[in-house]
Parts: sequence; structure tokens; C-alpha cells
Amino acid sequence: MEAGLLALAGVASRGKRLKILCVGAHSDDIEIGCGATLITLAARRPRPEFRWVVWSAVGEREREAKRGVRRFIGRDAPESVRAHAFRDGYFPAQFAEIKEAFESLAREFRPDVVFTHARDDRHQDHRVVSDLTWNTFRSQLILEYEIPKWDGDLGRPNFYAPVSKAIARRKARALMAIFGTQRAKDWFSEETFLGLMRLRGMECRAVDGYAEAFYARKVTVPL
Repeated sequence: MEAGLLALAGVASRGKRLKILCVGAHSDDIEIGCGATLITLAARRPRPEFRWVVWSAVGEREREAKRGVRRFIGRDAPESVRAHAFRDGYFPAQFAEIKEAFESLAREFRPDVVFTHARDDRHQDHRVVSDLTWNTFRSQLILEYEIPKWDGDLGRPNFYAPVSKAIARRKARALMAIFGTQRAKDWFSEETFLGLMRLRGMECRAVDGYAEAFYARKVTVPL
């Protein structure tokens, strides 16, 4: 955890705007996985430059994705978001096309930090996005976020981002307000989102008791 925070601080200390890339298979993934962390980072000065990419967001799901960006990072949201129309649930069969889109993204945006799906996530779309993130961004700090769901694939993260109680609750409320297409799912609830953040906050002894957790498989620390 500390090494990753030092790497972020090293970028900020040189007076550069931190460039943050957020990638998610579906329109609510980024917000569930790292929404509270992004709210916290968006309040930093100098404000980071965000790029927000959702790989399957069509119709109402695309509208939800755009509302999510505005709610979680505020201004600059229209310029930050890109929604693709790859078929939900079929990412392995569309691997080559999605890889081309990743390569195009890498040519136009060079992030310092990338938030993506966890490699061991059992959802097939999530795994493809995670694998292509690592294939494409080889010199960046990559933080893999977690998504609670019925697969029971939550693991043992090693990078924690403590957040305030107010921001944790703000995230949970925003998820319920924005993503109407998901509210019928039995796991999609404020209790689920707050419960996971509370558990991770306990694990890292967060001051306010809440945190988001990530997998940081490779971290480079400039000494």
C-alpha cells in the first residue's frame, strides 16, 4: 500500500497533473469498484485529468454511464467519458476488436494510473478488460478494483484507499440514484456497497472505518 501511495505522491510532487484512466466493462463497474477513491482524487489540487471508458454501454446504459461520470468526478465529465457498444456478456468473442480499441486509447491518452477490473474476477467481460489493460499499459501503475456479486470471487487485496464516512455514503447513494437498470438485482444495494467498504476499512484500520481496496500487482517507486 505505502509504495503505491509514494508513487502517486512522486507524480504530484513534480507539479504535474495526475492522469487517471478508468476502464470498466459496464456502466456501473467503475463507480462500484473505485467511486469513492475517484471522488477523493477529483478534489485534489492540482485536479487530475480523467479519462473514463466503458466498453459496453448502449441506450439507457450509456446515459447512466454519463450521469455517473458527472456525479463522481464533476466538471470535465463530458470530455472525459467514452462509451463503446461491445456486446454485454460476449467480450471473449470480441477480443480482437476490443484490443484494437485499447490500442487506439493508448495512442491518445498516456495515464499515470489505471483503474481496471481484477484479474481473478469471474465475470468473462471483466477478465477480458483486465487482461487487455495489462497488455496495453505496461509502464503505468495499475490498480485492479473489486466488484461484489454472486460469484463469490472477492479475494485478498493488497492496496487500500481509506475514504471518509461521508464519501462512502455519497458513493452508495449515488449508485442507487444513477443506475436504475440495476436496482432490481438482489445484490445491488446500499448495504452491499457500504458493507464492503466497511470491511476493507476494518482491514486497513481506516480512520473513519471505510476504504476501497485494490490489487496492485506491480508497483514502481522512484527513489
